[in-house]
Amino acid sequence: MISSKIKESLKNSSVIRKMFEEGNRLSKMFGPENVFDFSLGNPDMPPPQSIIDGIIQYAGQKGVHRYMPNAGFLDVRQMIAEKISSRGKTLSANNLIMTVGAAGGLNVCLKSLLDPDDEVIVLAPYFVEYNFYITNHGGIPVVVETEDDFSLDIEKIYGAITEKTKAIIINSPNNPTGIVYSKEALEELANALYERQNALQTDICILSDEPYQEIVYDVEVPNLLNIYDNTIIINSYSKSLSLPGARLGYIAVNPDITDVRDVINALILTNRILGFVNAPAIYQKALLGALDTTVDIKGYKKRRDALYDILIQAGFKTQKPQGAFYFFVECPIKDDKEFVAKAATHNLLFAPGSGFGRSGYFRICYCVSLNKINRSKDAFIELGKEYQLI
Repeated sequence: MISSKIKESLKNSSVIRKMFEEGNRLSKMFGPENVFDFSLGNPDMPPPQSIIDGIIQYAGQKGVHRYMPNAGFLDVRQMIAEKISSRGKTLSANNLIMTVGAAGGLNVCLKSLLDPDDEVIVLAPYFVEYNFYITNHGGIPVVVETEDDFSLDIEKIYGAITEKTKAIIINSPNNPTGIVYSKEALEELANALYERQNALQTDICILSDEPYQEIVYDVEVPNLLNIYDNTIIINSYSKSLSLPGARLGYIAVNPDITDVRDVINALILTNRILGFVNAPAIYQKALLGALDTTVDIKGYKKRRDALYDILIQAGFKTQKPQGAFYFFVECPIKDDKEFVAKAATHNLLFAPGSGFGRSGYFRICYCVSLNKINRSKDAFIELGKEYQLI
């Protein structure tokens, strides 16, 4: 009954969701307080009070629930454009399209840009859904490995670009590694893309997926709009305002992109074609009084530091994340799926790195309570001992 393409996708469906389901099963057996589920990036922090107040304020306002321009409310887009412009590149409301989360935004971009068999470069390790998004719109994912420290390998990216390359997806702060690409690295990338564009007489777009842009620790996320003309930013409030269930985000188009008016019109049309029509009305309006607020970033930093200390004490090798709320940890054995299964016997739930395009690692999400992180220490120590790490 179902399509062969979807049937194949089901076989490769999200390993993260499978671990989440395993967490529910173990919680029923041992009690949720005895299961340490680090598998899913589902923020546990409450949204800021300002966004809650805005939802209440606008829920009963006359006219809010009617249709609006497909790009979203003008006053909301103008406010976001002003905030982005404060970081360098001047944008107007016309450069913004409100979307159904970053996932919706990425799909709108890919639908607008790709012809059949166009190539999109993704950098391993990468967010697990990218391949599905690309192939869903007729594109071909081209996976390029990052360096051992997960920084950009410009030489490999340069070598992967062909006349069919339409875009490269950049995700910084990165899921699953927590790395933030430096301004110097992104400038080097831009130079490589300009060189290949000129040589191939084509346009290559950077799709900058930035849902963790506000969740950083002692670093700053460079604004790619200042660095590369053919850049489209895709952002979401799922993480910065703890609203993953609200599905609210935006697309910001560089005013210097090739054929800018055509690009923006295509994105607006595609927002309708894909059935999104427009982003949720109440949540858009609620942003008006909450745009300069975020969740408790210091709280995430405390969790990061506490979990990092536990991992090191247990003998694991990992980098301390610069942003987002993930660790990408080296497995003590080559088979990351086998290791994740063994960790589950200690009631520790992780996602295997192979699901993110980099085997031999596992991902830990620390968007759980500090209390749960601290209580997980004994389980991590026992797991480390089992593999003779300590």
